[in-house]
Amino acid sequence: MSFEIIEGIFTINVDMTITTAMAAVLLILGYFIKSKVYFLEKYCIPAPVVGGFIFMIITWIGHTTGAFKFNFTTTLQSFFMLAFFTTVGLGASFELLKKGGLLLIIYWLIAGFVSIVQNTIGIALSKVTGLEPAYALLSSAITMIGGHGAGAAYGMTFEGMGYPAGQLVGAAAATFGLISSVMVGGPVARLLIERHNLRPDESQDFDSSITEINVGTGEKLTGLDIMKNVTAILVCMALGTIVSGWIGKLIDMDFPTYVGAMFVAVILRNLNEKTKWYKFDYPLVEGIGDVTLGLYLSIAMMTLKMWELVDLAGPMLIILFAQVLFLVLFSYFAVFRILGKNYDAAVMCAGLLGHGLGATPTAIVNLTAVNDRYGMSRKAMMIVPIVGAFLVDIIYQPQTVWFIKTFVVDLMK
Repeated sequence: MSFEIIEGIFTINVDMTITTAMAAVLLILGYFIKSKVYFLEKYCIPAPVVGGFIFMIITWIGHTTGAFKFNFTTTLQSFFMLAFFTTVGLGASFELLKKGGLLLIIYWLIAGFVSIVQNTIGIALSKVTGLEPAYALLSSAITMIGGHGAGAAYGMTFEGMGYPAGQLVGAAAATFGLISSVMVGGPVARLLIERHNLRPDESQDFDSSITEINVGTGEKLTGLDIMKNVTAILVCMALGTIVSGWIGKLIDMDFPTYVGAMFVAVILRNLNEKTKWYKFDYPLVEGIGDVTLGLYLSIAMMTLKMWELVDLAGPMLIILFAQVLFLVLFSYFAVFRILGKNYDAAVMCAGLLGHGLGATPTAIVNLTAVNDRYGMSRKAMMIVPIVGAFLVDIIYQPQTVWFIKTFVVDLMK
């Protein structure tokens, strides 16, 4: 860390190690504040967003007053991002798909269709509002489906293409989506259940034990076992980076490295289930994913420049409100009927509004709230997390890349 005066502003230069340490402290602070504030806990606001937002206010004060500023070294941010999405891929077992059956496929296609319409809405309204297509897409499926992680990742890609507010727009849109998803998910399901007098089918025998597939072995892992799991993550990250580079050259644009890493990890996970190359331990991998996601988002949030969002706020809000309105109406009038017009369909609408506007954990919050009041929907608890966590990416990622390739101009060329 060093200090200097640049153009009359007290400048704090922070190296890679201290940047990461500060991010970790803000992450812990975020968890603490979230545990004490009911609103943050109720609406599932991520701890990195809480801690990072506090620091964003500090940097905003420094910018507004001209008193000070920070120069961070964010070298490890991309590494943490890549590691997290790799762990997501490693959690995707094909055995989960077999348990879902036809209803899972229908729900998956609905979620994929939603992502396409969201990007269409974003681009269409960008023409009306004058918002850059890059920022419009960050206010569409990227953050509505992908959440904070994808918002920051694609935000970095857009910044590399000449759109400086990329990560900031991604973070703001993802936060809006998270809050909206829990505000509309439960009420829509409740309205459907009450209006159609729906009740859970107590006779159904639907296997909801998806944890059996990703459960730990219960055996104590040796140092070598842990090293093998960590090595698998690192190898998938490396191969995924290479694959993303190839795809980028093929489509002539920067392709997010995390997408390649995630799909390489899916392949490795399922090959390992057949070959047993190493003792895969999901709880360990999930824990590594939680840590890397937290640090990644914490670094992303604390380095955002909030003042750059001012000129974009109005057009962004128009697009974001349109996204919420579309998914509420589509869920109520179409998805409910497509899924069977029964109790499970109503609960799955709450789940779709959860991960279609926010994130998979938000979808689970919506499902749990409805189940606690009206009764368990085993089908919803089985299918929604599988689709929201990784399956929707099969449709959402390629079509999002197409939208970027078609409508976003690379200003750096």
